[in-house]
Amino acid sequence: MRDLALSNKTFKLEQDPYIYQLQDTPEPELFREMFPYTETPKIAFNYRRVPENMPEDIFITDTSFRDGQQSRTPYTTEQMIHIYKLLHKLGGPNGMIRQTEFFVYSKKDRDALERCMELGYRFPEITTWIRANKKDFELVRSIGIKETGILVSCSDYHIFHKMGLTRREALDRYLGIVKDCIEAGLRPRCHFEDITRADFYGFVVPFANSLMELSHESGVPIKIRACDTMGYGVPYPGATMPRSVSGIIYGLMHYSEVPSEMLEWHGHNDFYKGVVNATTAWMYGASAVNCSLLGIGERTGNVPLEAMVFEYASLRGHLNGMDPRVITEIADYIERETGYEIPPMTPFVGANFNLTRAGIHADGMMKNPEIYNIFDTEAILNRPPKVSVSNTSGLAGVAFWVNDYRRKLGLSALTKDAPLVHNIYDWVCKEYDAGRITIISDRELEAQYRKYNDIDTIDDDSLVK
Repeated sequence: MRDLALSNKTFKLEQDPYIYQLQDTPEPELFREMFPYTETPKIAFNYRRVPENMPEDIFITDTSFRDGQQSRTPYTTEQMIHIYKLLHKLGGPNGMIRQTEFFVYSKKDRDALERCMELGYRFPEITTWIRANKKDFELVRSIGIKETGILVSCSDYHIFHKMGLTRREALDRYLGIVKDCIEAGLRPRCHFEDITRADFYGFVVPFANSLMELSHESGVPIKIRACDTMGYGVPYPGATMPRSVSGIIYGLMHYSEVPSEMLEWHGHNDFYKGVVNATTAWMYGASAVNCSLLGIGERTGNVPLEAMVFEYASLRGHLNGMDPRVITEIADYIERETGYEIPPMTPFVGANFNLTRAGIHADGMMKNPEIYNIFDTEAILNRPPKVSVSNTSGLAGVAFWVNDYRRKLGLSALTKDAPLVHNIYDWVCKEYDAGRITIISDRELEAQYRKYNDIDTIDDDSLVK
């Protein structure tokens, strides 16, 4: 009979949870019923649900200079310094972007790291990601870093097939590495790679138990980053392990007593679930979600940092000091200075995210922008709504474009009935009647505006009252 104890979290009498022991199986557990490889992965349900337990303090961490550099042309030193300054500005005085991690293997990355440290910002705290050996520990300690990430792969795909180890050998190796890290005076952050294909009760929980014991013995906090390396995690209540995001977070807290502030979710977007999985991790107990700017990362990318800014605001009702206008500044800088092309339909940062081409939408926007704009994008993101003029834009689309252009010139808005609007619309129609198939550019429209504005007289009836 297990003992009863009053929980300091739920304030109910609970039985001591079962202490899971390492299951050192001779053959790897690959969960072939869920991951057949020759077919799409399967999502199974056993209807076991766990309670939501959102922490009071939730925040964002950044991997733009680590995971975000592994799938694009690397940033220069100067670019990294500038982006770091923008991350600081976006995160605000309350440190909503709490940390960012750097590589330390090239001179370029080390120079950027050291120059960013010289800025003296409290947030984002600079951490590193290193190979698990004593030489690397000494390298980052000499720079002045307090925390570093360590790769500790936890699925049998990695333990057996990549590393050629048994589970016991892997666990012992990982614990030795973590001890070396602590002895070097660093806080370990253990990256549980491929956790959504791992034997949760046979390896993940026993390993986490050992880490928490080591943390208590040493007095050094040990962070666990739950890495959904292949994007297999699902947010659905009642989904089976190891794919259940809520089950993973709850299990680490309940069976291994990992504190919320030591739990971090790192997701990928292979199955379009990056953002919702990160939000689920927050809702079930992880304080941190790890992201990259614009979602740039391995394969389909990481959780977009800008998305979690708005997830936080939606969940908490405020931005806690974050300045979302900096998101636009970051996107513009990365496109302009690094040559990276943001897909135009990307939420919040793409060229077309608040652009309409349909005339009926433009007509609604002229009457009231709330009809077709997700929120006041001009005030919140410094991105006023736009229209693109094509054969589907109609008179309303042309009028919207004209008024946006006039607003920039400090002029009053016109109605759809203004001669200037009709003349430009007639020109657009002639272009498409002649066989044009491309969108009309802003430069072409500006030329037509100047042409017809020179010959039109704008009377009071054409102005929006």
